[in-house]
Amino acid sequence: MADFSNLAAIIDIHEPSGRLWKRIRREMQRGGFLRFLDVLAFRFYYRLAIASKDHAWTERKLAELKAQYPDIPASCRILVTPSPNSTECLNLLREMKPDIIIARCKSILKKDIFRSAATGTFVMHPGICPEYRNAHGCFWALAENDLDNVGMTLLKIDEGVDTGPVYGYYGCALDEVNESHLVIQDRVVFDNLPDLRAKFEEIQAGSAKTIDTSGRKSKAWGQPWLSSYLRWKRAARKRAGRTS
Repeated sequence: MADFSNLAAIIDIHEPSGRLWKRIRREMQRGGFLRFLDVLAFRFYYRLAIASKDHAWTERKLAELKAQYPDIPASCRILVTPSPNSTECLNLLREMKPDIIIARCKSILKKDIFRSAATGTFVMHPGICPEYRNAHGCFWALAENDLDNVGMTLLKIDEGVDTGPVYGYYGCALDEVNESHLVIQDRVVFDNLPDLRAKFEEIQAGSAKTIDTSGRKSKAWGQPWLSSYLRWKRAARKRAGRTS
């Protein structure tokens, strides 16, 4: 954003531990206790077998982006807060009067927050909407063998969960065998930064058109399951073997 706009403020969210327990309860309500064990199993597996490789990829990508893009300007305000819906966050937004807000957080934003921007608040959702709303859309498209719907949706936030007007879909070349779902969901953003810049400029200019999603299936997904991850990777290796 600092490369092509006036980056006025960054809101840095440090969630309290209580938020984790709320997510745990929500996930258990979604799939039940046995399915929640599948979620926990994936978390342990990821930490032991995947996390270090993903961390190394992230560090390389950050170094690449820092070399490519300018530093955050000294004029940019930075607010550290436990919640994007906090009073101090709302006060800052009212003071700054932003044209556009980009939300990169897991929390559902209150109306007073996402309506603080004159043009709108936008999210780069890691999943194709409306088929893959809520959490880990890239993962679930991969697990469902729905490779045409592995990507990111640029949408304007409304009162629903990833139900707002869609302004674009963005994908990337897939390396299912060697990359995790988290690397893939990062790349669908980072590999498309020039196109995203152009789209935001169109949106601000008022010339961007939305994509009609009426009549399509819509589903809100949850946290990854180890069983689904292992099934995806087996299928990915088979696909790689057929095409190699």
